[in-house]
Amino acid sequence: MASRKVLVTGSAGFIGYHLSKLLLAEGFRVHGYDGMTDYYDVTLKQRRHQMLLQDPGFSTTEGMLEDQALFDQVADDFAPDVIVHLAAQAGVRYSLENPRAYLDSNIIGTFNVMEAARRHKVDHLLMASTSSVYGANTDMPFTETEKADTQLTIYAATKKANESMAHSYAHLWDLPTTMFRFFTVYGPWGRPDMALFKFTKGIIDGTPIDIYNNGDMFRDFTYVEDLVRGIRLLIEAVPVRPDSPDDIEEGDSLSPAAPYRVVNVGNSDKVRLLDFVDAIEDAIGNKAQRNYMEMQMGDVPATWADATLLQRLTGYRPATDFRDGVNSFVAWYLDYYKA
Repeated sequence: MASRKVLVTGSAGFIGYHLSKLLLAEGFRVHGYDGMTDYYDVTLKQRRHQMLLQDPGFSTTEGMLEDQALFDQVADDFAPDVIVHLAAQAGVRYSLENPRAYLDSNIIGTFNVMEAARRHKVDHLLMASTSSVYGANTDMPFTETEKADTQLTIYAATKKANESMAHSYAHLWDLPTTMFRFFTVYGPWGRPDMALFKFTKGIIDGTPIDIYNNGDMFRDFTYVEDLVRGIRLLIEAVPVRPDSPDDIEEGDSLSPAAPYRVVNVGNSDKVRLLDFVDAIEDAIGNKAQRNYMEMQMGDVPATWADATLLQRLTGYRPATDFRDGVNSFVAWYLDYYKA
């Protein structure tokens, strides 16, 4: 039997790299598509791809999602069974500075991915959303069936738009689609713009770290290997259009009108930001110079996932303790940067 083929967008990214690595280890053929944008250190992205290319099951194309002709050619040549769409202009704070980048990548680019999935009638289209779509919601833990109409940044708004776009395609073309909402992903090979990376660098370099809302923040920190295990298992949890709304189990976000579902992928553990900083200090063996700041525009004081649906669909839920995950990241950072 031929290996199943998965097209992964954003394969040189933090999550895309870890997912591709896992899929390759399980015998999938993977084609990565990545724009290698300079939003952060391109060398980090190149190193990730170099490691993946050591596996003969991995191939790659460098290109922007907005380049529909190129993406269509890649999809036609590879003929994927599954598409996992992770590529996006990331970062909540950067969306305050350069909102147009989010429209180009997250709206136009995602449309091109959906069109390719429709043409190839893939078995399953899986696309990344974010916990940021919950926006100003305050009832926690966040559940997939609650309304999410109060996004606070352009980044979050484009991701919610992706969810709506995907639902319409799932309905019109009977395209099985799963949107997964991530919760503060961290771990080795992480993004330099994320808090863990910045805090670790600052503590090692002896420079102050900025702690927003005076540290009165909570996040559902999700270890990257847990996250990609959840995505891998969701590939097999293909949504099916229900015959009747009565067929949808309570707590399931399955659409009554399409083979479409939204799934939280989080650790289900609300961690105080200052406890996270303490864990980084313990792993490094140095104290941070803490610069307490007001809440940033567009930020939220807390996120916390209910991962019951993920467990019901896959039998799995993320469980890595944040202290263990921080230790793994710091060990990687010290090795990679020879700090």
